[in-house]
Amino acid sequence: MNKWHSLLGKLVLLVGAVLLFPLNSLASELAAFPEAFRQLTPEVQVELRSSGHLVLLSPVREVNDEVRAETMVRLPVTGEGRMYQLPRDVNREQARDHYLALLQQQGAKILFECSGVSCGRSVVWANRIFDQATLNGRDSEQSYLAAGTLEPDGTRWLTLVYTVTRGNLRKYVWVEHLKVGNGAVVPGFDAGSDRVSGPLIVPWQGGVTYQFDWQSTDRQQIREQAGNKGAIVVLVGYSTLQDDETLDQSIERARAATETLSDVLARIGVGRDQQRLLVVGPTIPIDDPERQGNRVEISVITR
Repeated sequence: MNKWHSLLGKLVLLVGAVLLFPLNSLASELAAFPEAFRQLTPEVQVELRSSGHLVLLSPVREVNDEVRAETMVRLPVTGEGRMYQLPRDVNREQARDHYLALLQQQGAKILFECSGVSCGRSVVWANRIFDQATLNGRDSEQSYLAAGTLEPDGTRWLTLVYTVTRGNLRKYVWVEHLKVGNGAVVPGFDAGSDRVSGPLIVPWQGGVTYQFDWQSTDRQQIREQAGNKGAIVVLVGYSTLQDDETLDQSIERARAATETLSDVLARIGVGRDQQRLLVVGPTIPIDDPERQGNRVEISVITR
């Protein structure tokens, strides 16, 4: 009987090892920094450890010396960033496709990608997002890719890949591989977040007439997202409470600005029947420094 118990015990351990091996192997694979294109040696290698690392999931822009994007988050992360210079006989697309193929093999979810001028200005990506001046190149010759992968135990990894050609025709790749802290929300990656895009922050000023601080690319993105079947565009109007006005007056200013922006959206093809306007004025304070002042926040909700 003891002999059979011993054999049974070994069998259980063997089966358990076989079952666990793929999970452990996958976790190890995801944790490893992505294999370098053509086994290049990084010119720059930086440890990334932050309670609020900036990750962009939409094109970047700079307004009044502030980085703006429709979807950007600050996340608790630990990881690494590496910069590679590509050989002259290699184009950026080959390097990007290399990393995209690796991520797809791991079952990664592509959260955002862009190329050329649609990404925004290269100088902002280089100096304000990645803090690597070497990446300042041609706006028309850049690309960005953000992808998320998930371990069996729920551990999440973000991989960011930026490629650019400088004015001297040198080509670079910047790769960030980041482990996301527990509890952090990553738009488009976490369960239930795929349906909501935004908010796009649109500062406003004025009284009788209103001016909005946004770009043509912002309007184009909202129009494209609103074109999805069943999409709802939500406009939430905020205002600051001035010293010489009542709460009702402040809310009324926010209402007028929000309705004016609604008119603008209607003129560019976002139907009024798919718009929802909410006016809160100064009544809902938000701690996020990117979401302050007189503004309208636009989100798109899809089915």
